[in-house]
Amino acid sequence: MRGRSRVKVLSVVGARPQFVKLAPVHRALVAAGHEHVIVHTGQHYDHDMSDVFFQDLGIPEPAQNLAVGSASHGRQTAQMLDGLEETFLRHAPEWVLVYGDTNSTLAAAVAAVKIHQPLAHLEAGLRSFNRRMPEEHNRVLTDHAADLLLAPTEVACRHLEREGLGDRTVLVGDVMTDVCLETRTNVMAAPPVMPQGWPADETDTYVVSTIHRQENTDDPDRLALVISHLAGSRRQVLLLAHPRLRAKARDLGINLEQGAIRVFDPLSYPQLVSAVVRSAGVVTDSGGLQKEAFLLGAPCITLRTETEWVETVELGWNTIDPECRTPIDQELDRHRDRPGVAPYGLGDAAQRTVTALEQGLM
Repeated sequence: MRGRSRVKVLSVVGARPQFVKLAPVHRALVAAGHEHVIVHTGQHYDHDMSDVFFQDLGIPEPAQNLAVGSASHGRQTAQMLDGLEETFLRHAPEWVLVYGDTNSTLAAAVAAVKIHQPLAHLEAGLRSFNRRMPEEHNRVLTDHAADLLLAPTEVACRHLEREGLGDRTVLVGDVMTDVCLETRTNVMAAPPVMPQGWPADETDTYVVSTIHRQENTDDPDRLALVISHLAGSRRQVLLLAHPRLRAKARDLGINLEQGAIRVFDPLSYPQLVSAVVRSAGVVTDSGGLQKEAFLLGAPCITLRTETEWVETVELGWNTIDPECRTPIDQELDRHRDRPGVAPYGLGDAAQRTVTALEQGLM
């Protein structure tokens, strides 16, 4: 084993949830005296989905941006593979570190193992058990390729153990908890400036919503059902519309801004945390936002058939509603007792990740 000698880590990111996870890891690596190289695949490629997040989270500019842009799963992943292999060979890090479950994650995993580059997967072991989800394939394949599995929860560790991967697994906690709790402290002390037209600083008068998964956006009947459900709330529903959702709705002839819905561009991370803290709750199909709502004390309704973050459901803060049958206001108004446990850690996951990387080199 090597101890705390200088380690070179190359992180691969490409989508905004990964930028959030990257921020505390970057700070912890630098604080420990390690070299950290950031490579951006360009999976999320416009200014609002990428550059602004790096600025808001205090992440340095990537050493390289592959700028792959939008494409089919196969074409996008292939373009990433082509660029990442050359990048890994040039930088020769001790670890390639990948985050979550995007095409960027899978492409980096395949590129690394093909050239025998040590690979660590942060947020390993999450499972939806829905094989129709591209994210499920990405996370399972990455876990089985990785040399070090950095698991966020006990449940994730048990999944990895059942798949024969227990000897590669380290429980580090959830790095999203680190940045979420830190950001909550900051925005409560100094609320960020919100977009023009955002409701005044009131509490519990609006619902925050994000919809982006293919199963909710690509079928016209399904998307129409979801939008109609949101439109029926008695509160304002502030829909943070990903560019892909806007394009799909336009192509399908579905008006997003109807009934209770008001449409906004995606928020910066501090804005998002501030919005959720002050909201009546969240309606989403995002994995990350379900957990952030839990951490911020906001009830959540998830428009999917399953969740990777089962603890949010078991502790009563998340309702799975794939058929859009749960009355939004009734569910969000239901009384909940704050849980007496912290399933996602206490905010030290980034430091535990760095320790695992230091100790994982043979």
